[in-house]
Amino acid sequence: MINSKVIIVGGGPAGSTCAWKLRQKGIDCLILDKKPFPKPKLCAGWITPGVLDDLAITQDQYPHGLTKFNKFQVHIFNKELKIKVHQYAIRRYEFDDWLLKRSGVTVYTHDVKKIIQDGPNYILDDRFRCQYLVGAGGTHCPVYRTFFRPVNPRAKNLMVVTLEEEFQYDYQDGNCHLWFLQNKLPGYTWYVPKSKGYLNVGIGGYFEKLKSNGDNIKNHWLLFIQELERLSLVKNYQFNEKGYTYYIRNGVENVQIDNVFIIGDAVGLATQDMGEGIGPAVESGILAAEAIISGTSLDLKSVRKYSFPWYLTALRLLASRLFS
Repeated sequence: MINSKVIIVGGGPAGSTCAWKLRQKGIDCLILDKKPFPKPKLCAGWITPGVLDDLAITQDQYPHGLTKFNKFQVHIFNKELKIKVHQYAIRRYEFDDWLLKRSGVTVYTHDVKKIIQDGPNYILDDRFRCQYLVGAGGTHCPVYRTFFRPVNPRAKNLMVVTLEEEFQYDYQDGNCHLWFLQNKLPGYTWYVPKSKGYLNVGIGGYFEKLKSNGDNIKNHWLLFIQELERLSLVKNYQFNEKGYTYYIRNGVENVQIDNVFIIGDAVGLATQDMGEGIGPAVESGILAAEAIISGTSLDLKSVRKYSFPWYLTALRLLASRLFS
């Protein structure tokens, strides 16, 4: 039996940040993840200066590529608006691996199947034992499934389904493009150039709204890649898109049961405007570590709800231009 005071299930930004903060205080912890790092991770990969602050690094200290955006090209119907921003794009393949290595904790490649409580301890698959257990395994986290699903059920109307691909491409347009309200999509699409010649394109929408309209995300993906071709953003490329699901933030009241915690996408913390999860994941990882260190209860209500404070204002401005 492998013993540790804290076991974190999931080595993404939430789990690795939690481990990093715990290790700073000399608290014994380890991470379990079902796949070895570095590993592909579908994600547009936006981070803000606030994320860098939370991670206590500067732009120059990050050892991999950061693509800085000072503006977004926002498309709505046939109109376009340039919105000033201060954002970076990272490749999750590099970012997650770097965060995990920086944490300095032992990582086991292990797919958790069974968790039981044994007195004050938690035993995972008859192999690992801990006093504190942190679920950071994303939407399908086994810690959420075992302890929190009955008390913290996810709202079906907040589930987002996506399709996207990140690939090397000789892109000619280095701007970040976003499309809203295209073809009645209950979500948005994106084109995000990254460092080292990588490009991420993707689409996300609310599953229940698509279903109620007799629609599906694949239909919108096909229309999207036609638009990319029409605009000469991506031409003559054979896509191999992949999909995943996650949940937009709603209530975050039930995030701790005894010495079990959930953070990041295991809670469903994606921002309500852009569905962005890296910032909330990092914040929640820090808060979970602080709760364990101080012996206090975990409260995630302070985690940011929105990615961009200009979001609603920008859409109102667009609407006024369209319908004036």
